[in-house]
Amino acid sequence: MKVKVGDVAPDFKLASNVSPEISLSDYAGNRSVVLYFYPKDETLGCTKEACAFRDSYEVFKEHGAEVLGVSSDSVDTHKKFAENHQLSFPLLSDPHGDLRKAYGVPSSLGFLPGRVTYVIDKKGVVRGIFNSQIHPEQHIDEALKMLE
Repeated sequence: MKVKVGDVAPDFKLASNVSPEISLSDYAGNRSVVLYFYPKDETLGCTKEACAFRDSYEVFKEHGAEVLGVSSDSVDTHKKFAENHQLSFPLLSDPHGDLRKAYGVPSSLGFLPGRVTYVIDKKGVVRGIFNSQIHPEQHIDEALKMLE
């Protein structure tokens, strides 16, 4: 099933580079969530995207939102990626792609994990979705527009 704008976002509980577990419900009533799925740590597009989210992180916080990155990489790989690029937001490990499947994130070219960003409000409702494999940095601009 593919999550659409207006749907209640599927909750999750995943390990991250900053804490043993993070769940969407941790933010309920307090903050919006920008949940972005990306293919792999330390690849060119994913690094550009993560660094662009890092560079705009304070702006997201000013809009009352938390940024959460998700890929199938391990927590250890996320820790190294975050250290290498001074990422200040959590990276969640979805090793079997269960969360990716729950949100209906499509693959690109049939095998490459998709790059999709969801903006979820404080009530847990999806308010915006942006899908672009080839424009990783545009995810930041689109997410900010959706938060305004």
